[in-house]
Amino acid sequence: MKILTVDIGTGTQDIFLYDSNLDIENGFKLVLPSPTMMIHRRLKQILQTSQITGSKPQLLFTGHQMGGGPSAWAIEELAQADFPIYMTPSAASTLNDELDKVEAFGVKIINDDEANGLPPTIYRLELKDFDFDLISKTFLDYGISLKGLSAVAVAVFDHGNAPAGVSDRQFRFDYLDERIKSKNSLSAFAYVSDDIPKIMTRLQSVADSAKHLPCPLVVMDTAPAAVLGALFDPKISFDLAHSLNSSTRKEIIVCNVGNFHTLAFRLGEQGIEGVFEHHTGEIDLAKLEKLIYKLADGSLQHQDVFDDMGHGALMYSDKMFEFGKDDFDVVVTGPRRSMFMNTTTLKPYFAVPFGDMMIAGCFGLLAATSELLPELAEPIQKSLRGQGKRGLTPWDNVSS
Repeated sequence: MKILTVDIGTGTQDIFLYDSNLDIENGFKLVLPSPTMMIHRRLKQILQTSQITGSKPQLLFTGHQMGGGPSAWAIEELAQADFPIYMTPSAASTLNDELDKVEAFGVKIINDDEANGLPPTIYRLELKDFDFDLISKTFLDYGISLKGLSAVAVAVFDHGNAPAGVSDRQFRFDYLDERIKSKNSLSAFAYVSDDIPKIMTRLQSVADSAKHLPCPLVVMDTAPAAVLGALFDPKISFDLAHSLNSSTRKEIIVCNVGNFHTLAFRLGEQGIEGVFEHHTGEIDLAKLEKLIYKLADGSLQHQDVFDDMGHGALMYSDKMFEFGKDDFDVVVTGPRRSMFMNTTTLKPYFAVPFGDMMIAGCFGLLAATSELLPELAEPIQKSLRGQGKRGLTPWDNVSS
């Protein structure tokens, strides 16, 4: 059984091909530029060429809503430089769900028929977070076929489609609160593609771009996926609504320091006891430590984070988190985890599930898939427990 897992962040897309016939450490993996960075680099090249030649080619963006950040900044820069830019509505929602705001800085919104009628000389770019064909081609170039997959699981960060006048940061935290209250588990942030809430438009865009898949698709929010995956580090042994680890630990704080967002979950016997999310670029170590201590003692308030240009905070327990009960209390993962390197107070543990921190989100996706697609659960859970087919290597499995 093979499952393709793809964790799409702002800086990188981290890809792991799970094979139940292999030890999980022998699964094939890729760490590649994120789709938003790929678009950003391509547009920067267009801008640089224009500065040399003096020409400003027309640009057409089609496809789906995708992660903004670098791609959105590059599109806005070209618009400000008076490049003629056309976008279909679904592509334009990458910049803003309120399309009148996209048009306000010089982008012309056109429908698909109008896009098809533009001259062939126009420079065309398709926006999408998940490009199965490109990933499949990359694996195939190394002799690995993705035919016969049992499932695909993809993680992206989704603010959700906030109504006009409502902060997307507040809207996301209202959504997080609803999910945690309905199912107090990190897997609450994962869905089979047919069950994605309508308000989660980026998750839905991933599903729309993958309609041709011949297997089930699971989508999930990136930070919960990374936190869930970090729990499979053998030194942590913390079980949160999954019978995958023999848990002796009663509570823990896991912080995922991503390139764009930093999120920390406080986890206890009852599940999620608190969470905060901030923009990584807005915090330093001192601020991050302060937030974690407040998360631990139950005093953290939503406004502590929201008023500092972060997303917010939620607390579900006012019980004091007892530091010092275990060898470590704070677990860190994520590509910007080096922020914690100089801390002298928290003494964090840097999680390396199955020997690879960068693939933590993929392991979280696997765990969530085993819950949402129970017919696939047994081999996945055996692998995540380290009870798979020990000793097999890629060359033992070359005929599969």
